[in-house]
Amino acid sequence: MAEAPEKRDVAGSPKQGFQNASPASSSVAEANFNINEKALLRKLDLRLLPPVTLLYLLSFLDRSNVGNAKLEGLTEDLNMSGNQYLNGLTLYFVGYVLFEIPCNIVLKRTTPRFWLPTLTLVWGIVSTLLGVVQNYSGYLSSRFFLGVAEAGLFPGVVFYLSMWYKRNEQHFRIALFFTAASLAGAFGGILAWGIAHMRGAGGYNGWRWIFILEGLFTVVFSAIAYFWVYNWPSTAEFVTPEEREFIKLRLKNDSDSVREESFSWESVFKAFKDVKVWLYGLGFHTMALPMYTLSLFLPTIIKELGYSAAQAQLLTVPPYAVATILTLIVAVLSERTRLRAPFIIGSSALAAIGYIILLAQHTPGVSYFGTILAAAGIYPAVAIVLSWPANNVSGQTKRAIANAMQISIGNCGSVIGTQLYRTETQPRFFLGHGFALGYLIANMVVTTIQFFFLRRENAKKEQERERRGLTAFMGDIGEDFQGDEDPRWIFQT
Repeated sequence: MAEAPEKRDVAGSPKQGFQNASPASSSVAEANFNINEKALLRKLDLRLLPPVTLLYLLSFLDRSNVGNAKLEGLTEDLNMSGNQYLNGLTLYFVGYVLFEIPCNIVLKRTTPRFWLPTLTLVWGIVSTLLGVVQNYSGYLSSRFFLGVAEAGLFPGVVFYLSMWYKRNEQHFRIALFFTAASLAGAFGGILAWGIAHMRGAGGYNGWRWIFILEGLFTVVFSAIAYFWVYNWPSTAEFVTPEEREFIKLRLKNDSDSVREESFSWESVFKAFKDVKVWLYGLGFHTMALPMYTLSLFLPTIIKELGYSAAQAQLLTVPPYAVATILTLIVAVLSERTRLRAPFIIGSSALAAIGYIILLAQHTPGVSYFGTILAAAGIYPAVAIVLSWPANNVSGQTKRAIANAMQISIGNCGSVIGTQLYRTETQPRFFLGHGFALGYLIANMVVTTIQFFFLRRENAKKEQERERRGLTAFMGDIGEDFQGDEDPRWIFQT
């Protein structure tokens, strides 16, 4: 039986979901189903999370393996300067930012089973072709179109999961999905080290085989994904009719996921006019620069500490392994306490300490420890930042656009970051490390502002409920529901 909704304090600690129908009636309704809720959640996790997590792992691997390829001779073979290499990194994020919102509009108007594997197929082909480019212009165009193709995956999956899970169940699932990013960093170093030994095979240098083999694997997996990715709860074939109705009821008692809502441009504009959506975007903007600069330049940063290229490839593994473990631990704690902002701030502070060490030291062991702290703080914070609007934005179309806006605004930081680790700043990279530290401090400021803003909104809603005589229930909100502007909708802080 589902747990009764938990009441929280008037000051703004997050009550979950809507407030309208009797909790007793909700519990009685759910008791009419002969379904073990925990077993159903395990079933959903096993069916929904593995395919999308693997898609994101491949996505992150295919966008960040360029850092590994650089160590294996990419810039020398294409006669590029270090700064020309950076321009390709920048163009990736230009394509990524431009197509975030259009991609989520397509997802809302099609299906996950069609759209997510199709994106995977396209970026897999582009990634493979990166392995056969012959000049600077080919490198630039390949990176741009890789960004275009990958643009729709992350915001699409975040929206997709929000249509299956209750609000307080979403964060851990999104965090679990996001650990694919840190796992990609760990696997990327090992794969690059192994594949680099193929240098000379077929007349190709090792960096070409990194792109070709990893890209071809993505293409193969995209074909499997057409059969493995499921659609929305109303049509997914792996659930029984009774489970479908139970899923519908439990979401109906918690969020807007099962409401009949057609696409409308009015809902799109609501997202653009909501200051909270822009704050979510700034929250990711201030994390995206540190995250992507670390993932793209970590092999180079480690190599400049005095290690060989092969050693640097392998030494990228421990920072990502620690980041993966901490991302899951912090996600569990955030889910249990139903708090978001304190964990974001704490994780950003840990990453900031890592960059302070990198700025202050150039001793290999100490500086390498700084990279571990940086990764260990960045990835848990990003996981929470990206799940926050999925928890709080109501109105399906508005939420889809808010998720895409957050990634678009965030990756403007990535565009800036790709130009910071310039050749003339090595080996200490004061410019890049300094920017990353400044952005982490800015993230703590933005998160604090959003935290108090949401608490103030919750307090106003509490007063409005008292004025109108609305009781603290959850359930079918009725036709007069106004999305997250409704006084019965409580924000998670």
